Amino acid sequence: MVISDAQRFLFVHVQKTGGSTIDNRLDEVLPDARAVKGLDRHARLGQIIASEPELASYWTVGFVRNPWARMLSWFRMVERFKERAEKHRKGADAFMKKNPFIKGVAEHCPDFETFVMEGPDRWNRLATPQINYLTSKTRRADFIGRQESLEADLRAVFARLELPWEPLQSVNVDKSRPDYREVYTDPMRRRVEDLFARDIAAFDYRF
Repeated sequence: MVISDAQRFLFVHVQKTGGSTIDNRLDEVLPDARAVKGLDRHARLGQIIASEPELASYWTVGFVRNPWARMLSWFRMVERFKERAEKHRKGADAFMKKNPFIKGVAEHCPDFETFVMEGPDRWNRLATPQINYLTSKTRRADFIGRQESLEADLRAVFARLELPWEPLQSVNVDKSRPDYREVYTDPMRRRVEDLFARDIAAFDYRF
């Protein structure tokens, strides 16, 4: 998350939607950028407001992503960390040890099919619709952009906040990731469709 009290602005960071790139840019241009102490950086809107109720009145932004592509991106991220740890890359072993989710996926999901078919039953975050992060009982994010149009949508956010704009320098980009449609079997496709039915309906995503 990123909060600016001066701008009365709140960014809710949904995993694997370009959030790290957005975080970095917001930190660069918002001198008072902060988070809520004690909350995970991927905290849901409802959790954030429960911790600081006054944030309910802030202009709230979040981003979403095609659920099938998002699951592949998530698995590929874990694979990258696993490979770095196996090669004893600096800091990789320590990171794996302190991150039980990534360590657990690396140990229990040898392939993408296992990750999709069994992972959501083991780790709740893999089964949580993105819309859950961007809504509370009384609130919904005011602007929901898409990872697929990240630069254009974030530029619109900056225009709304009257912040200076420069082209993005994306981080955590997996340039070798295949087209997600090439790696799904029909059962895997249906599994994601069932898990993220609310996202698919809310944002009109298609396989």
